[in-house]
Amino acid sequence: MDSLDTVVLSRWQFALTAIFHMLWPVLTTGMSIYLVVIEGLWLKTKNLAYYHHARFWSKLYILNFGIGVASGLPMAFQFGLNWAPFSEAVGDFFGTVLGFEGTMAFMLEASFLGIMIFGWQRVPPVMHWISTICVAFGANLSTFWILSANSWLQTPAGGVFVEGKFRVQDYFQAIANPFMVKSFAHMFFATLETSLFVIGGISAWYLLQNRLPNFFTKSLKVVLVMALVIAPLQVFVGHLSAEQVYHYQPAKLAAMEALWETVPAGTPADWSLIVLPNEAAEANPLEVKIPGLLSYLLELKPKLDTPILGLKEWAPSDRPHLIGLIYYSFRLMVAIGLYLAALAIVTIVVWWRTGLEGDRLRNYKWLWWGWIFAGPLGYLAVEAGWIVRCVGRQPWIVYGQLRTAEAASNLPPQVVLFSLSGLVALYTVFFFAALFFGSRIIQKGPNVALPVPGLQNAEQLEIRIKLAEHQPDRRPLETQQ
Repeated sequence: MDSLDTVVLSRWQFALTAIFHMLWPVLTTGMSIYLVVIEGLWLKTKNLAYYHHARFWSKLYILNFGIGVASGLPMAFQFGLNWAPFSEAVGDFFGTVLGFEGTMAFMLEASFLGIMIFGWQRVPPVMHWISTICVAFGANLSTFWILSANSWLQTPAGGVFVEGKFRVQDYFQAIANPFMVKSFAHMFFATLETSLFVIGGISAWYLLQNRLPNFFTKSLKVVLVMALVIAPLQVFVGHLSAEQVYHYQPAKLAAMEALWETVPAGTPADWSLIVLPNEAAEANPLEVKIPGLLSYLLELKPKLDTPILGLKEWAPSDRPHLIGLIYYSFRLMVAIGLYLAALAIVTIVVWWRTGLEGDRLRNYKWLWWGWIFAGPLGYLAVEAGWIVRCVGRQPWIVYGQLRTAEAASNLPPQVVLFSLSGLVALYTVFFFAALFFGSRIIQKGPNVALPVPGLQNAEQLEIRIKLAEHQPDRRPLETQQ
């Protein structure tokens, strides 16, 4: 126990809870928008297939929502238990924003979720659709507040630090800090894109099995129309997010590119495809570069107007470490984003040329495998992006103001190790439970025998009308007096 470090263990615990928890709201926030679209199509077209799609995909939504709530609770408690000095230093703003997320966004989503789940036969179809819209709005409003709080950690604004405590002077400026808009947009599109390719991957699995092909071709086509817009747009917004790192967090950019030496203004900057960073030697023994590409990516020019600072410009205690993790996490995220955009475009071309109907579906097994492979990639991209965002911010928990080592609670290492071990066991149970119930939902498939709101009432009314129709009196005449 003497060799264990409380700060390191607390960081491991927060990384575990953040990485695991993020798996679930990523799907719920994006899938809620898909449910709004699919339910709206049902109301617009009266096509019952869209209604059964809404009922089927909402089961996966509910499962993810439940696991997300249960896995997210330890994150909130950690701020007071493992990061008490941090909470004391920035709680006036950070705690307020997290309070907004809980009372404003989560409660909105949770309240209308009850109507979305149980209200199919209890409220009019339009009212149910409005409830689904409120669920989606609440889920994405939650993303807004979380990204506002985290962006403030990246670019603190709206106040000053006085004797180690942040004093808020302008809440609106703090909420709308320099990182907030692009960071929220990037995460918004990330959750939606991940959800679309999960739905598309599951639909492709059904098509590969030749099971309910007409039903799941419809869901795949809705996904395609949305993904054709979202996937390329996400690549563009991701590029804008990288540009803001260039302007506000030069040490993180140096880590993302594994740059040890400064690239001066007036010279081209190379972009590396592969490196083998050596932090002890402050060098890269192995590099595979594309000459001049980084200059175009950052400034759209062959030569830089502003220098790119290398990691050597900062003391080792003031710059990020784990350079290899940051470098390859960034490239993994970019590669996945490009793959998903390319897959959407290729599938649209196939759809345009062949129609994706009937027996032709069997000719594209390679395409369905591409979608199945893409299903989990969105999760990897999101997790990789957050690794770059948070590990690249180190050694600061509030960039340039408060160090991570100063923000951790002074707890015995064995206490943190005990809670970390307990969370590993708990999250393992959650993960396999989600896999078990999720696979059951997918294996069982949609229930097309579910009663349809409105249609069932019309049938019951028709039965009552028929029962009330006049029947001629067939009794003998003498008995009809």
